[in-house]
Amino acid sequence: MFKLNLKIAWRNLWKNKGYTFINVLGLSIGMASCILIFIFIRYEMSFDEGFKNEDRIFRITTNWTSPDGFEESQGVPKPAPAALRNDFKNQIEKVGAICQDGGIIKVKDDAGKEKIKTLEDIFYAEPEFFQIMSFEWLQGNPMQSLSQPNSVVLSKDMAARLFGDWNKAVGKIINYQNRDDFMVTGILQEMPQNSSFPLNIVVSYETFRKHPNERFDNWGNVSSNDECYFLLKDGVSIDEVRGALPKFSDKYFKRDNISKQEISAQSLGDIHYNENLGNFSSKTMSKKELYGLGVIGAFLMLTACINFINLATAQAVSRSKEVGVRKVMGSLRKQLVFQFLTETLTISVFAMLVACVLTEVALPGMRGLFQEEISFSIIQHPIIFVFMIGLVIVVSFLAGFYPAMVMSGFSPALAIKNKITANAGGLSLRKVLVVVQFSITVVLIIGTLVVLKQMNYMREKPLGFNPSAIALVNVRNDSLSLIKYQILQDRISKIPGVLTTSFCRNPPSSSNNNETNFKYNGTEKANFQANTKIADENYFKTFGLTFVAGKAFSKSDTIKEVVVNETTLRKLNVVNFNDALGKKIRIFGKEGTLVGVVKDFNNLSLHEPISPIIITTIKDNYQNLAVKMDSKQIKSIMPQIERIWNNTFPENYYRASFVDDDISQYYETERVMGVLFKVFAGIIIFISFIGLFGLISFVATQRTKEVAVRKVLGASTFELVKMLNGSFLLMVFIANLVAWPLAYLFVSKWLSTFTYRIDLSIWPFVLAMVISMLITLITVSLRSFKAARANTIDALKYE
Repeated sequence: MFKLNLKIAWRNLWKNKGYTFINVLGLSIGMASCILIFIFIRYEMSFDEGFKNEDRIFRITTNWTSPDGFEESQGVPKPAPAALRNDFKNQIEKVGAICQDGGIIKVKDDAGKEKIKTLEDIFYAEPEFFQIMSFEWLQGNPMQSLSQPNSVVLSKDMAARLFGDWNKAVGKIINYQNRDDFMVTGILQEMPQNSSFPLNIVVSYETFRKHPNERFDNWGNVSSNDECYFLLKDGVSIDEVRGALPKFSDKYFKRDNISKQEISAQSLGDIHYNENLGNFSSKTMSKKELYGLGVIGAFLMLTACINFINLATAQAVSRSKEVGVRKVMGSLRKQLVFQFLTETLTISVFAMLVACVLTEVALPGMRGLFQEEISFSIIQHPIIFVFMIGLVIVVSFLAGFYPAMVMSGFSPALAIKNKITANAGGLSLRKVLVVVQFSITVVLIIGTLVVLKQMNYMREKPLGFNPSAIALVNVRNDSLSLIKYQILQDRISKIPGVLTTSFCRNPPSSSNNNETNFKYNGTEKANFQANTKIADENYFKTFGLTFVAGKAFSKSDTIKEVVVNETTLRKLNVVNFNDALGKKIRIFGKEGTLVGVVKDFNNLSLHEPISPIIITTIKDNYQNLAVKMDSKQIKSIMPQIERIWNNTFPENYYRASFVDDDISQYYETERVMGVLFKVFAGIIIFISFIGLFGLISFVATQRTKEVAVRKVLGASTFELVKMLNGSFLLMVFIANLVAWPLAYLFVSKWLSTFTYRIDLSIWPFVLAMVISMLITLITVSLRSFKAARANTIDALKYE
């Protein structure tokens, strides 16, 4: 029976090639979009999975509650792991600390000649960390390989890069920062892409403990590079540990009247999805964004199914005689329903095959957009194949059930006499479907317009400083490098096209920020923390900072004079900025004279308000040389900078970036969202075009005789087109009325995440209406014009 139904379905689909093509095209585009979204969501949801006892693994974090609000960091004080291990013996099985660092790795050949010099991230880790996290070891084990100072473990890939054959890496020596020699004592399996732990070079934590500049008794210093993980004992609830952490925090943290500092616990499964807390791979993806993508995929598929329903019902009348004959010959309604569902299933299978091709074509673009190595391999990920089968079944049922019920319900007598007409209820449902479809379209059009306008605003908004044509050239701050700072600066400053240079820790706007307490004018500590910028006297000129009072500080190697921004003095209740000049500010244990006030500038992304900022000089803390250039000569200047740098620091590794490129990374999520909205809005507009074409085809078919009679009675082509168009324009107008409040809620919530944002006006809503009405007018007019120009004799010759 199924074979017969399939043969009939194939004949009908082949007979109506145009109908089949439009349906397959609409469904395949919707399916391809859903598959792309699904494989991306699957990839993101697979982060940090597969660890043994993963439900018992947690990371401790640090948070601060102050008058300015709530802040949290994945970093912990260095003495915290030992204290946690000591105070929670009954609840915690293992505690393991890990710290991220980075520097120059060198490898010599057998003759002692340097063969590799590369800049890499390294991690200092306790053996217990690898007992908690069940990474695969190819050679060695945690307790043996990471128990002694100056021992290092490499990933399989890194060992192959450094030594050629990873099997021969154990026992070899690598040099770190021209300072320390480490012996390779173990090999780890390469880290997967979907991991928060890019552990390619892991040094024993005992090496870190012996570093002369590190203090392991200071609870007041928290760095995001220091992380700590623990494994709960079997049967112990995390709520028991979380309930005891406030008391633990009171025991070790100093209390003051400014902020409250506490230790918290975060589950392993939450690390990748938490936007407020980072991780070593710097990869996060909030679940609300994944849910949003899922909703968009569902809407895309819904619009494709609506199209199918409209096109199927448009074809229903033309197949009424077939239904009548089959009923007269004894076919039951359920047999007819099964027949029509078989046709839908056949179309869905074809659409899925086309969707697979479209997915493969679009996948490289999606990889580039998300910067993730997502895969469409159903062999590696069988869940993708299961999803595809489920998608075909669901689409076949959703798109095919209603048309099947309509066509199988035709009266045999009326069907054979060709007197089947659309009932009012069916037509009303189709109108509702079009309203729903265009409501989704209008919401996406409005969202796209607002996102693009906000992105343009962020690109053009003055930040309070000039980031263009400024390169940040990385410098080391060891004693030998400090001696050569002036030589490097003098040589680079003499390059034609270099306007000015400045040593600094970070540019005015940076994701790497340091917040600290300070004292103003000899009083108690201020009731807020300030963002500190460490720089030399040329910093203000290089970045185009504007003074509203005073001047830049004079040349110095240590804290002598300081400059603040307007926000700092406003929060100190200073009305006249000139009154603050000459006052003392105590910071980092030293006192400096306030000599200038700069106009506020955005030191963070536009999501965040401007912070109180203190700028001062500490030569030992510089990390970059900022080079301001003539924008027309950048290509010729950068190679010269690299050559001078390598001649000055031959033992080190050159690295440079541009400030405006770094700032653009703040808005990577918004950029991706803008691209997604443009693509999906375009897809839904295209699918809606097909849907409207289907419905006007249905109406034109039903009203063929009416159109012919009106034409015989003298109606013009324009009047007929206007008559057929009127109801569709009304439906799209109603869709806009439905979509506007929904779109307003969506874009208002999205814009609220920005401290600096555009004013939401009516124009995106009006433009979305114009676009949707124009698409409707063009689409419907094409089909209604054809109906109006049809030969009246063909419609009336049997009357």
